[in-house]
Amino acid sequence: MKPFLPPVFSAALAVALVACGGKPAVPAASHGAPSLATLTVAAGAGSGQQHWDGIVEAVDAAVLAAQTNARVLALPHDVGDTVKRGEVLVRFSDVEQQSAARAAQAQIAAAKAAWVEAEANYKRYAAIYPQGYVSRAAYEQALAQRNSAKAQLDAAQQQWRSAGAQQDYTVVRAPFDGVVTKRYVQVGEAVAGPPFPQQLIAIASLAQLRVEARLPQAVAEALRRAGRAEVLADDGKRIAASRLTVFPVADPATHTVAVRLELPAGVAGLYPGMAVKLAFAGGAAATGDGTVSVPVNALVRRGELTGVYVVDGDAVSLRQLRIGDVRGDRATVLAGLAPGEHIAADPDAAARWLIARRGAGAP
Repeated sequence: MKPFLPPVFSAALAVALVACGGKPAVPAASHGAPSLATLTVAAGAGSGQQHWDGIVEAVDAAVLAAQTNARVLALPHDVGDTVKRGEVLVRFSDVEQQSAARAAQAQIAAAKAAWVEAEANYKRYAAIYPQGYVSRAAYEQALAQRNSAKAQLDAAQQQWRSAGAQQDYTVVRAPFDGVVTKRYVQVGEAVAGPPFPQQLIAIASLAQLRVEARLPQAVAEALRRAGRAEVLADDGKRIAASRLTVFPVADPATHTVAVRLELPAGVAGLYPGMAVKLAFAGGAAATGDGTVSVPVNALVRRGELTGVYVVDGDAVSLRQLRIGDVRGDRATVLAGLAPGEHIAADPDAAARWLIARRGAGAP
């Protein structure tokens, strides 16, 4: 990986690297470039916690889709708007639906007239059939016509109910209080309903949030044994999960297990889609392995990259790290460094050294 060159903003630090247990690391001036102050990475007693990435989700979230063929007439709300349950989110034109409803009403009137006539005819035949004034065939024909007219009336009424439902579908309302998170259509756009309904608008409730994560199966088992976990927000706030679910199935492709942490109601500062860390007991202290921490001033942070300059003899390279909990002036390293390695105490000095070395033609 090519080093990411940071701007110069601080003097060199010669601070001993302290492990999680609090013991100072051994300065390694004899290792690495002569002009660089280095620190030797040492293992400590461990914090006893593991930290993994998770994503905040809304417990109540929905993507509303079209249930009828129509054209978008109005979109009263845009992305980011707060809406109440029952508020109109999308309104469609309903010309076709109204025509279908009127046609259904006309069919009901016609079917009802036929039913009244067939019923009266059947009653006349039923009254004189026992005296033998009409044949059995004529009586049965009148009965069949009466039943057929009744079935047609029922079908017409069902058609009218269906037309009414299609008319109701021309107004889409919020199913719960929430925030509009995405809009898929524009005013004037034609949309299609079932069997392939078109997505219209997405809404999420902020009242109840949860954190979803996928963990390696061994880590998920440690979390299952721990039985509790916390969510670490960017501002350092720790939020205890009100409920923890470790799903009893693993993904056969990645061998990871889905984990869900439900947060207390009304948590402030967290929103769907945010990245957070979940922390739980069962880390290095529980497994007997030592953890590694580094001074925050030794870290290189550029965009999504967090790392340190590793010094190996006269070679200096930037290595990306996985950082866990940050407490005070030290950051726990979850992955990327091993005890005994040497890092530059001042990343700016390491960057300047690399620039000078490359300027001199060194590889």
